Amino acid sequence: MKEDYSITIEKALVGVPKGTFEIESYASPHAETPLLTNHLDTQTEGKGKIEAFLIYPGIEVSFNQFLADKVLFHHEAINSVLEITHCRMGRVGWNMKSGISVYLGTGDLALHSMDCCADSDMTLPLGYYEGITISIDLNILADNSPEILKEGSFNARQLYEKFCTQGKPAAIPSSSEIDRIFSSLYDLPDQLRIPYYKLKVQELLLYLSRINPAGEKELTQYFSQQTELIKEIHGLLTHHLDQRFTIEELSKQYLINTSSLKAVFKAVYGLPIATYMKEYRVKQAKKLLRTTDDSIADIASSVGYETQGKFTNAFKNIVRMLPTEYRKQHRSQE
Repeated sequence: MKEDYSITIEKALVGVPKGTFEIESYASPHAETPLLTNHLDTQTEGKGKIEAFLIYPGIEVSFNQFLADKVLFHHEAINSVLEITHCRMGRVGWNMKSGISVYLGTGDLALHSMDCCADSDMTLPLGYYEGITISIDLNILADNSPEILKEGSFNARQLYEKFCTQGKPAAIPSSSEIDRIFSSLYDLPDQLRIPYYKLKVQELLLYLSRINPAGEKELTQYFSQQTELIKEIHGLLTHHLDQRFTIEELSKQYLINTSSLKAVFKAVYGLPIATYMKEYRVKQAKKLLRTTDDSIADIASSVGYETQGKFTNAFKNIVRMLPTEYRKQHRSQE
């Protein structure tokens, strides 16, 4: 059966009240540099958890699990702090200060200064996100570089010039090299978390020091107005599952050309419109199968299928089991 990551994160956050963010900070009480998360304000109708670790002076690693559609963040606009965000599950995006939107899918990486996102809307197009954020005060790091970085001729000020001076974010698509750095940072025993974070952050910094952002393949970035329009279109599609809209109809209604509509939708939600809506309908059906006693025929109709047969075929194609089997399996787990 295809794994439903939103359920995985929902189970992980079962003890977190809706509308709140739990922030757990791990740093020595005598640490010379306070954790940046100590000054982080969040607002959401969903919920989330952040575990923040101060691993070196000026370097903080945060493990993030969010279950929401949107999170509002406010923190200091510190131009010298580089934020590096990795997406493990779901999708995550920001409307940055520059008027540019950046969206990450599984394995992607975003880099920007804290000045870019001081008052930003974080959007979770799939309703969930799990990942890691590494915050690095490059001024502090310049005077306190670990020995391995010194041996590699690492220069914090050069990293600042690469990623913080333009006032714009950088977004690097998933690759085997990024995966090698980040994959071992998840699902660690508690006693190994800080040692692994220390090792892998140094590896990441050496990787970033040798790449040329101008020569790297980057994720396409879009104007925030475009992504907000696409969210409106998404709202129309998902609130009217009983209707089927063509690309041409949406293009005329929202005054956006068809190629832009398709490209920006995929950038935000990770899939072409038709594929996304098929999966969305099945996702809603799965929820109804778990939480109601509605008949298969009624569920099929409520998520926009004319016949139970067409719904069953679509459901089996995505979930790899029949709707009746899915309901029986999840009822037996209760």
